[in-house]
Amino acid sequence: MFLLIFSKLISMKNLILLHGALGHSDIFKPYLEALSTYFIIHTPLFSGHGNVELSKNGITIEKYTEELAEFIEKENLDDVYIFGHSMGGYVALCYALENPEKVNSIITLGTKFDWTEEQALKESKILNPDVIAEKVPKYAEQLEHQHGPQWKQLLPAMAEMMVSLGKNPPLKSEVLATVEIPVQIMVGDKDNMVSLEESIEVYKNLPNAKLAVLPDTKHPMEKVRPNLLSDLMKDFWNLT
Repeated sequence: MFLLIFSKLISMKNLILLHGALGHSDIFKPYLEALSTYFIIHTPLFSGHGNVELSKNGITIEKYTEELAEFIEKENLDDVYIFGHSMGGYVALCYALENPEKVNSIITLGTKFDWTEEQALKESKILNPDVIAEKVPKYAEQLEHQHGPQWKQLLPAMAEMMVSLGKNPPLKSEVLATVEIPVQIMVGDKDNMVSLEESIEVYKNLPNAKLAVLPDTKHPMEKVRPNLLSDLMKDFWNLT
C-alpha cells in the first residue's frame, strides 16, 4: 500500500496557487481537498504577506516574479500548473515569459492587465493604512490578522508597485503574443477592479488561450463560489 501511494505521489502534477496583492494563501483552503486528488499543491506567500518579511528594497512585479522563480527552483519543480488570483495571475504570466519550459499552463482570475500611470496613481491613493484603519476598521483587522503589524508598511509598498506598473507594464499586447503555453483568462461579471473588456483583449492577444466569465462573481477570492471555480479548473485542465 505504501509503495502504491508513493508511486502515485511521484506521478502527480504540481499546482502552484498564487494569491493576489494583500491576499494570503489561506484563501485557497476551500479548494485544497478537491484539487489534491489531482495535484501536489504549493501555496507560496509573496514577501510582505503573511509571516514573510517585507523586502527593504520594496515591491515590484519583477521582484515577485523572481520570488516565484526561486520557489520553483528550490522545490525542483517542472511542468508546473499555475493558478493566480489578481496579481498572482500577472506574476504567473511574467514568469512564463521568462521560463516557458517550466510551465505547463496557467489560469488567471481577476487579473488586471490594463495599467496606466493615471489609473495606478488613483488606485494607489486608496492604499493608505491610516485611512483604512479609520474608515474600514474590519478590513484593517483582517490585514492585521493575515500579515501582522507589517500590513501598514505593505500597503504603501504595494501602492508604489502599482505606480511602477502604470509607468511600465511588462505584459503589453506584443509581449503577450509570445506566450505560447495554454492560458485561461477568467473574470467575474461583477468585478469592479477588472473589466471584461481588458480581459477579452488579453484573451485575444494570447495565441493559445480560453476565456471564462464567472456569473454573479466579484473580485475578492472570498466572494468566488468554490464549486464554480473548481469545475472551471477541472474543465480547463481536463481533470476527471
